[in-house]
Amino acid sequence: MDTNDGDDVMAHIGRALELGGAGDRAAAREALIQLWDRVGGTGDALHRCTIAHHLADLQESVADEVAWDRRALAAVAELSDERVQRHDASLRVRALLPSLHLNLADGYRRAGDPARAREHLAVAAPLAAELPDDGYGTMIREAIARVGALLDAGSREPLAAP
Repeated sequence: MDTNDGDDVMAHIGRALELGGAGDRAAAREALIQLWDRVGGTGDALHRCTIAHHLADLQESVADEVAWDRRALAAVAELSDERVQRHDASLRVRALLPSLHLNLADGYRRAGDPARAREHLAVAAPLAAELPDDGYGTMIREAIARVGALLDAGSREPLAAP
């Protein structure tokens, strides 16, 4: 991955994620909120999408998680391949969409809104079929199947790790 674009916001996001990975979810959340405040709601779309996507995973409530997932999806609509490739030459905007829709589907499922969950799964599944047959693509496709099964079962339980 070529991330040598001098983008200090993306570097700060990476450091915040390291905090979360080390178990300090509160510090990671606070660092990302500070970055969100710095970037602003109309700042660089890649920054907004990335911050919101990761902040969603650090929320204590499903409602807050869904709100951040919605911000991430709104920001990706403003992204271009050219912009994401300045960060990572291998990225394409279309490859981000399955994960963003999957996260919303799972959030709406856990929030008790199966209709919205199904809408986002219906978007995520065909997009995920376009992902490469690598670890990431497989992970997303399997998560879509698991969320679909939980939705069919009427479960609002959190999605277990594979």
